[in-house]
Amino acid sequence: MKQTFALKLLFAMALTLLSLPAYPQQRQPAATAPGFAPNNARTCLACHGSNPKVMAIFQSPMANKGDARTQFAVAGCEACHGNSADHAAGKAAYPAIVFAGPHASPVAVRNEACLACHESSQRLNWVGSKHDREGVACTDCHTAHAARDTVLARATQPNVCFTCHTRIRAETFEYSHHPIREGLVSCSDCHNPHGSISDTKMLKEATINQTCYNCHADKRGPLLWEHQPVREDCMNCHTPHGSNQPRLQIEQINFLCTSCHSATGANHSGGAFGGLSSIPFRGPGSTFTNSALANQRTCTNCHSQVHGSNSPAGAYFFR
Repeated sequence: MKQTFALKLLFAMALTLLSLPAYPQQRQPAATAPGFAPNNARTCLACHGSNPKVMAIFQSPMANKGDARTQFAVAGCEACHGNSADHAAGKAAYPAIVFAGPHASPVAVRNEACLACHESSQRLNWVGSKHDREGVACTDCHTAHAARDTVLARATQPNVCFTCHTRIRAETFEYSHHPIREGLVSCSDCHNPHGSISDTKMLKEATINQTCYNCHADKRGPLLWEHQPVREDCMNCHTPHGSNQPRLQIEQINFLCTSCHSATGANHSGGAFGGLSSIPFRGPGSTFTNSALANQRTCTNCHSQVHGSNSPAGAYFFR
């Protein structure tokens, strides 16, 4: 009985698979369609074949005619550049779609040509994203005519991003920084430049903390004793790209802690380190010095588990 049921199930699954369309769906070749140049790429290369920048595309996956999903298998150069029979015949100065230079087509037209194939996966949220609203074209970052697109390589990707994000580039030269320039961390490890579900800086995850936890999983928890600012937002204390303070802190550790733990009112947790005591000299002509601060003692000398603790005796993050 069980064998009969299993055979029927396998037969039903086979019928379902046979009825599904081929994946990925293949576009029909348009080589002979009206408006396309005869012989496709051969016609284009008769004039452009001596240009090394043009010929570099043959070292990329897009020029693989053996793969029916690629542009060259569909319509050669015109799969991206549009119907260009008039250009091939000398009736038009440029192809239907130009991706670079002073005669470049509108950004929307260029991006539509790219998204015709590259709309899935990480690019689902492109429409309405920050870069889309700012009028960024795919070819502003990507190089199609190249054996290796520099923005896709970890070591060279940041330099592409830094052409626009110059302030972030400056921050990577700070004393404490994520190893971006060293090639160990890339911009796309945290950000999705094509748009994301996050409303904060195009992060790959829904929140800042979830993005940080991808690498700093030890801070995720759950923890028996949690530090509220840590649970709320890592950037309450840290800056992600670079800082002149250790561990990417936004300011010197004692001042950072006393920004919340002041020695005023009912909150005396600043103690000898908080409020006025955190300043070495109280004013002009004063000789008072806070010995704790002068000796470079910090809050984390004692409160070492500042991100949270699982110790039964860790209510004050001592351990």
